[in-house]
This record gives sequence, structure tokens and C-alpha cells, in this order.
Amino acid sequence: MSGSRTDIPARRRLFVTGARRGIGRAIAYAFAGSGYAIVVNDIIDDEATRETLEGIAARGARAAFVRGDIGDIDGQEALLERAFAAFAGIDVLVNNAGISVGRRGDMLETVPESFDRLIGVNLRGPFFLTQSIARRWIAEKTASGRTLINIGSANADMASIDRAEYCLSKAGIAMMTKLYAARLAEAGIGVFEIRPGVIRTEMTAVAGERYDRLIAGGLTPIRRWGEPEDVGRAALALASGAFGFSTGEVVHVDGGLHIARL
Repeated sequence: MSGSRTDIPARRRLFVTGARRGIGRAIAYAFAGSGYAIVVNDIIDDEATRETLEGIAARGARAAFVRGDIGDIDGQEALLERAFAAFAGIDVLVNNAGISVGRRGDMLETVPESFDRLIGVNLRGPFFLTQSIARRWIAEKTASGRTLINIGSANADMASIDRAEYCLSKAGIAMMTKLYAARLAEAGIGVFEIRPGVIRTEMTAVAGERYDRLIAGGLTPIRRWGEPEDVGRAALALASGAFGFSTGEVVHVDGGLHIARL
């Protein structure tokens, strides 16, 4: 049946970008615990990378590391060649890699260099990486049952004027999810966005005390920090095949932050 997503491949292989630590690592661990082979991508190969690879192995899964910058469009094809070769294919792509602003401050002081760098990594890179993988899947006639997951942010909707370019990049990811979902549904590829709220990572650590106060004061109905593992479990559920008649959906992993309240 055209566009069917009911036949989930027996071989399960995940490619997750920006996975040496934080949310990316938690996603890799969640999939490893469910029997996936994991292709870990990051721009840095260091002790944190090795810890991630060892953690995947400890969960009984195979892992391969592919170093590369998804913001480098010219280098994406070589990166994908290595990623696909690691386990003879990819079944799930999670676009997780992303950066924050170099310095929080008044948006009236935002400079083009910061804007271009952030959009290049957070939006332009994932757009063209997804395009390349979708083309491969369709050309190889292996698209049905494959899944694309974009890691967005509550800032797709919520304005933070001290990091305007970050908000714009995540609003772009929200539309990118809809566009690819509409384009790839006929090929049986499910496309989803996970929209995290306040998650305990190195990126949010710079504002840790502020978030502590806000959460204690009722910022979210669920009064705790989100953990990277919360995002990992959501990504695994979306890739499971349980949502075969859904695409383009946004899953909020934010403790209820997105709920408008009086």
C-alpha cells in the first residue's frame, strides 16, 4: 500500500548527530537498550565521545563514531557515506546537533557572524542532511518504515530576546518538520519533532540558578528539571512504529511548559 509505515525493518540502525554528550548521548543510550546499532556523530572526538561509545557497548549494542560537522554542507556527503557504511544502512535519523548563542545579550546587539553560524548549524545543516538521507532512502527503495526525528526547542514558540537567533533556528526546525512530513509521507517515512523544555545539559547550565528559581516558582506544571533521558525515551517511542498513522507531530518534552495557563 502506498505510503504504508507498518513494515518496520528487522535491522534497526540509528544515526544521531551531536551525540557525544547531553541529549544526543541519552538518545543513543535509549536506542542501544532497544537493540539498535548506533552511529554516533559529533564534531569532536574526545573522552566524552569514548564514554558515549562505551556506554552503548555496555547496553549490549554496536556503535560506530563518524566525526563531522553537519554545518559543513560540502562535507556532508562524505559524512553520510561513512554513516551508511558503518552498519550497511540507516533506519532512523535524529537531527540533534545544535549550538546556542555565543553570548546571551540584547537582540539589538546581535551580529551577523553569530546569526549565520547558528543558523548554519541548527537549521541549514539539518535541512540538507535530511534531504540527502531522504534521497538515498527513496532511491534505494528502502524508505518505508524509516523515521526522521528533529530535536527542536520550546523556543520555537517562546521568545527569548537574549538569544534571538537560537529562537529563529528552532522556529525553522518546526516548519522543516512539517515540510518534510508532507513531502515524505508518500514514501512511508515518518517525520516528527521533539520539543524539549528546560533540560539539564551543559547548554542550560549557564542559567542553572535562574531555572532552579523559575521551576520552584511554578514555571512548569511538573516541577522538576527535564533530563536528557526524558528526550531519549520519547525519540525511541516515535521510532518504534507505534505511530504509523501519524506524521508531522510535535511531542513536547517540557513538563507542561507549553500549556497556556491563567
